[in-house]
Amino acid sequence: MKRLLIYLWALPTTAVGLFAALLTLLTGGRARLVTGVVEAHGGFATFFLAKLVPLPGGATAITLGHVVLARDAAAHDRTRAHERVHVRQVERWGPFFIPAYLFASAYLWIHDCDAYFDNPFEREAYAHDERARGQA
Repeated sequence: MKRLLIYLWALPTTAVGLFAALLTLLTGGRARLVTGVVEAHGGFATFFLAKLVPLPGGATAITLGHVVLARDAAAHDRTRAHERVHVRQVERWGPFFIPAYLFASAYLWIHDCDAYFDNPFEREAYAHDERARGQA
C-alpha cells in the first residue's frame, strides 16, 4: 500500500516522463522496466537530451518521475545510480519536484552560481556517485 501511495504522489512528474517515453518509442527508441522505473532511450529521448536540455552538450540522462530518459542503453548503465537518486527525490517531492528543481536552478543562476552543479538535487545525486565510487 505504501509503495502505491509513493507512485501516486510521484504520478504528475511520472506522467510527463511517460509521455516522453511514448514519444521515444514512436520515434524508434526503446524502453524497458528496470526495478520499477521505465528506462527509455534513442529516438525522441536522444534528440531531447542532445538538443533541448539547456546544458553545454546537452545531457546524458534525465529523470522524470519513475521514468529515466537516456541517449542510449550504455548511458542508462553509466547513470543508473545517479538517476535513481533523482527517482527517490521525486518520491519525496512528488508534484513539487520539477518546480523545486527549476526554482533552485533559477535562484542559483541569478546569484552567479552554476545552475546545474550547484543545484541541491544534483549535489545529492553526485554525492551518492562519489560515495559509490569510494566503496568500489
